[in-house]
This record gives sequence, C-alpha cells and structure tokens, in this order.
Amino acid sequence: MQANGAGGGQQPPPPQGPAGPELGCLGAQNGEASSGSAAGEQLAHANGLLPSAANSSGGSSISPGGLSVNNGVPAAGGPGSAAAELGGGGGSALKKKKRLSQSDEDVIRLIGQHLHGLGLNQTVDLLMQESGCRLEHPSATKFRNHVMEGEWDKAENDLNELKPLVHSPHAIVRMKFLLLQQKYLEYLEDGKVLEALQVLRCELTPLKYNTERIHVLSGYLMCSHAEDLRAKAEWEGKGTASRSKLLDKLQTYLPPSVMLPPRRLQNLLRQAVELQRDRCLYHNTKLDNNLDSVSLLIDHVCSRRHFKTKASTLSSTQPIVPTYCRGLRSVCGAPYMLQCLGIMRKQFPCYTQQILTEHCNEVWFCKFSNDGTKLATGSKDTTVIIWQVDPDTHQLKLLKTLEGHAYGVSYIAWSPDDNYLVACGPDDCSELWLWNVQTGELRTKMSQSHEDSLTSVAWNPDGKRFVTGGQRGQFYQCDLDGNLLDSWEGVRVQCLWCLSDGKTVLASDTHQRIRGYNFEDLTDRNIVQEDHPIMSFTISKNGRLALLNVATQGVHLWDLQDRVLVRKYQGVTQGFYTIHSCFGGHNEDFIASGSEDHKVYIWHKRSELPIAELTGHTRTVNCVSWNPQIPSMMASASDDGTVRIWGPAPFIDNQDIEEECSSMDS
Repeated sequence: MQANGAGGGQQPPPPQGPAGPELGCLGAQNGEASSGSAAGEQLAHANGLLPSAANSSGGSSISPGGLSVNNGVPAAGGPGSAAAELGGGGGSALKKKKRLSQSDEDVIRLIGQHLHGLGLNQTVDLLMQESGCRLEHPSATKFRNHVMEGEWDKAENDLNELKPLVHSPHAIVRMKFLLLQQKYLEYLEDGKVLEALQVLRCELTPLKYNTERIHVLSGYLMCSHAEDLRAKAEWEGKGTASRSKLLDKLQTYLPPSVMLPPRRLQNLLRQAVELQRDRCLYHNTKLDNNLDSVSLLIDHVCSRRHFKTKASTLSSTQPIVPTYCRGLRSVCGAPYMLQCLGIMRKQFPCYTQQILTEHCNEVWFCKFSNDGTKLATGSKDTTVIIWQVDPDTHQLKLLKTLEGHAYGVSYIAWSPDDNYLVACGPDDCSELWLWNVQTGELRTKMSQSHEDSLTSVAWNPDGKRFVTGGQRGQFYQCDLDGNLLDSWEGVRVQCLWCLSDGKTVLASDTHQRIRGYNFEDLTDRNIVQEDHPIMSFTISKNGRLALLNVATQGVHLWDLQDRVLVRKYQGVTQGFYTIHSCFGGHNEDFIASGSEDHKVYIWHKRSELPIAELTGHTRTVNCVSWNPQIPSMMASASDDGTVRIWGPAPFIDNQDIEEECSSMDS
C-alpha cells in the first residue's frame, strides 16, 4: 500500500486473514476515480458485505460471503493500476487526496454500518470505495456471513483467523461456546437429537467453560417439541432473529477496529440526546429512548408552546417571571432561560394553582398517595384531611377529615396499596393511628407504652407490616392490628424508611447518622454519617439515593450504595425545625424542599444552585410533596395554616418574556 497513491510500480495484493492490518482505511488514493476513467466500475466491492459483481482474478480474492479482500484498492493489472502513474507525472487517472484522519475514518465506518443496517448495501459499497475505508476486517466479514448462514464449522475456522486480533485469550473460548450453543439448539429444534448430543459431549463439554450452563443445556434434550424447547431456553428459534442476537453477543468480544459494536451510531446519538436532556434543568417529561421521538437536526430544547391567560387568573403572589429570572441567571444565564422557560411554564410546578385553607392551625405534613389520586395533610389542629385530586382539572377537593389526634399530626405514611394511612404525632406523642382510607374508619390506635415517642413510621413493601419509633430509645415492627412483631432497643429514632428488599430498615438517630437494621438476622450497619443532626430523610424509588435535611446545613444528597455525599444544595434556610424534602418529576430528576425563610426551593438533582424559589407562604414551609403520577403537581405545607398546590404557570407572550428578562439584566 502506498501513501496517497504516490509511487510507481504495481500494487501487491493486501494480506488476507488475520495477518491483515486492523486499520480502517486502506486505499492510498481513497479509491476515487476521475470522471474520465472506468476505474470505478472495476473496483471490487469495498464494504465486504455484498457479493462482487465480477470476481477478479488479478489478486483480489472474494470470500464466500462476498468480501473483497482488497477493500476497494484496485487489483494489479486492472484499470485501477493507473494509480501507479501518479508518481511519474503525466495524466493520472486518480486524484490525489488528503489522507483521512482517524476520526474521519471512524465516522465513515459508523455511517456505513448504519446504512448497511437499513439495507442500503450498494450505497455502503460506493462509500467504502470512494473513501478507501473498509467497514470491518475481512476475517470478521467472513465470520459474520457464516454465522448468519448457520455454517457453524466454517464459523469455528473463522475464529482461528480472528484469534490474533482478539485481545483477551479467554474471549475465543467464550465465542466458541456461544457458537456451539446455537448449533446445539438448532440441531434440537430440527429433531437431530444424536447430532445435538454429539455437540454437547464432544464439543461443548471439552471447553471446560460454564459447566452450569452445560447442565442446563443437557436438560433441553427432554423437550418433546420445538415450541417447548424455545419456551424453556427463552430462545427465538432457528433463523435470522436468534442468529442476529448471537452475533450481537459475539461482537462484544471483538475490538472495534475489527468489527464495530452493534448499532454503534444509534447508541452514540441516543447518548447525545440523553446528555442534552440531562443538561436541560427543567426537562420534566418521561424518558423516551426512541430516537424517532426527537429531531437530530437541532439541539434539545424543551417545548415552547405559548399559552395566553387573562390577568385576572393570575395569583396575587409575587410575579412568577422575575422569580424565574433570578433562579436561572444564577445557573445558566438569560439565553438558556429563554430556551427552558417554555417547559417551565408548560410542565413545571412553579405557580400556585390552589390554596387549601381548611386547616385551622399550623400544617406540619403533606403527602400524595402512591397512585397520585389523593393528598393527605396533617396539622397541629389534631386532624388529617384527605383530598381528592381531579384527574382532569388537577384541582383538589376535601374528601375526608380524620379527627382525634390529640397531639397533632406531624408525620403521615400511605400503605403501598393506598388503602391505609398511618399518622404520627410530635415528640411527646406516644400514640399512632392506622386509618382505613376507603371507609374513613380507625382500624388501629397503637401505644406500646406511655413512655414511648412514636413520631415516625414507614411501611414494609408487602403492605402487611410497618415500623414506627421515636426519640425515646426504641422502634417497633407491627402488623396492621398493631401487634408487636419485633423491636429494636436503644435507638433514638428521628426518621424511618423501609428498603425494597423487605428486610432492611433505615433509621436516622440522635448520633447524626443513618444506620441499616435487618430484622431477620438482627444485624445493623452504619450507612451515612453527618456532622450535624439529621432532621429528616427520604429515599429515591430505586433505593440508591438518600435526601437529607440536616440541621443548620440544608439539603444533602447521599449515594447509599457507595456511601458518599454526592451534593450539598444551596439556598434553603434550615435550622433545627423538622423540614421534609422530596424527589420529584419524571425520573425523579428534581428535588424540592421547604425552608424557614417561607419559600419552597427546587433544584435539578445535578445542580447545587436552585432553579426556582417559590414564594407565597408567610411562615416556615414544613413539608413538600411531589405528585408521583402527575409530574407537574406539587404540594407544600406551612406554619401559616395553608397548603399550596403548585402547577404549571400560564404562559405569556414571548415579547413580554423578552422584555421582562431585559429588565432583569439592566
């Protein structure tokens, strides 16, 4: 091979098989023929994925699958040999071109792979010819063709050719195991039991790899028919589908210079879209990994549909646009604000939709049900009010009032099926109430001892048990009738949470830590250690992250798996009052918390600075709850005796937005 086609003499045929180079581009002159030459018509197919129209006998060999081993470099003696004249002057048939960079080669290969997946093989062929690149190594192409055609013996021989190109010595064994497994299953489906048994005994077993899987495979010999085999093996059956899936697995063991990973371009584009969504602080829609749902021609910008509204429909609270500008300018500046403002107003809960005033004293807690259809609020006025969420208007109306909590209600927990509600009181309360939500009847009023302080509760995922405790030195596990199942002594509990494994209970205590307690093996371990009291905490749906309200410090995000502090969120005023924060939005990308400065703060999970500060309350905001089913709805409870329901703000003219932002920048 000669650089840029320079030099004289006849080009030797490039090496075949594993000894061939792994580089992506081979053609010195990039395979470009001049308009007055017929060289382009004589070039063998470059991508190795189509059979050549004519089999050259001058040094370019074609694999059974149609691979042109010269990868677009003209064979010696053919019309393409005019490239040799480039070094000697005169009228050259091929145009000298600048050598492609590695990134250019990679892009061409990615495009070629994608086009091949669309069935545009002739286009791929021309692209590889003109660029002088090849889609994959010749041996890899032969291997692909033999796998897809079910020629297993030839595919095994191809593995021997690929062996020098594979970095891991164990990879070939794994690849061979996958090939033989497919061969074995196809024999079984065809009813060739003796041949399948021969593969199992004489080919798979001698590999001494994954013997447990071999035992499973041997059990398939007892399958009475093909449908039974496919069901038990969870296998698509003999054909293109299962072989394509096999090829995807095999490709993971080959370097990308030999064979590109499956659907590499689509995966890169999907990652780019997800990254742009992650950087959009107000993106609050369900994740959709389908690229057809987005445009790849422009950067991601949240929807900017405009909704006009009459001034009379606006709340008397502080105008919402200046609030947005303050929050956004501190994070990303006004230009970014204009891009994201549409989604903020369309789907983000930053506007007071409704003010609930039925409580006649401080409201200490609020929590949406798991199905998002109800909201429970607890107050110092000794009542729990259950509100119904209208599915169409998202307005709330009073459904039931649960009375009799002599000390007030400072904590509420819905059962997993939303049929029951547990209410706890403040520090000096030794009682717990378990209500039937459907009937409004009190099922259990529990008190283990007048010395107890039952201030927190958490449901087991099975919905049949819950744990409760307080700061008097113990917590309990009980059934729905209040019967004591287990207890843990010597733990002054501030807040509780049950993990999804059904065994572990997380408890924050007076030692400024969160520990995990296992009621089955009676073990406990330290998970989180803070330097200041943990007033409350909540756990993400996947159980990975913990959101803590820490006295005098604010809101902290912890990774429970790695046991590290991930982020400290700024802005909130947190003293020694108990304030409850929450995860929210689609995918739980947002965090909201009340504050002693009468505001609600909202952060993107990845940003320490608040993206919104919601005003309207006149005293400390004790609790915030984000609707788990309606990402554009949030509730906040305050010492001012009200509960505010936050929703999307009505949109105003784009001109008004620009004028408002301009005034904020001036």
